[in-house]
Amino acid sequence: MSDRPGSAGVFRSPGFGAVSATVMQVEAMPLRRSEDIVRMRQVVRERAVTLGFGLVDQTKIVTAASELARNAILYGAGGDVEIAQLAAGPRKGLRLTFIDQGPGIDDIQLAMKDGFTSGSGLGLGLGGARRLTNEFALESSPGSGTRVTIIRWR
Repeated sequence: MSDRPGSAGVFRSPGFGAVSATVMQVEAMPLRRSEDIVRMRQVVRERAVTLGFGLVDQTKIVTAASELARNAILYGAGGDVEIAQLAAGPRKGLRLTFIDQGPGIDDIQLAMKDGFTSGSGLGLGLGGARRLTNEFALESSPGSGTRVTIIRWR
């Protein structure tokens, strides 16, 4: 896929998908209103606690999830999040996949830069979410929506 403006694009953090993991549990939640973000934050924190994440890692995954959920609602006209608990040998992880059917992102490389915003925000959401997680992938096409997957390992 190309990352030229006006075409489909993909951004993946180095090493994304390198760990082969078993999905232990999956649940989906709608993201339509700000109340959905609050509920999703609670579920993500509960799953992180269940997997044995420390307070710092809990805060990182919940903060990244909040930013991406807010983006799905504000810029993607709502969407869904899939929350999956992962196991890879002794490692445990939490994978969150945010999917919307909004207008998509024209230039993914530009959107990943701090300070870029297509709205009135500070432009720290995508880059901040990337820094708060161990693995990050974004796929988008203009007119076809956006899919962001993040993973935090313990």
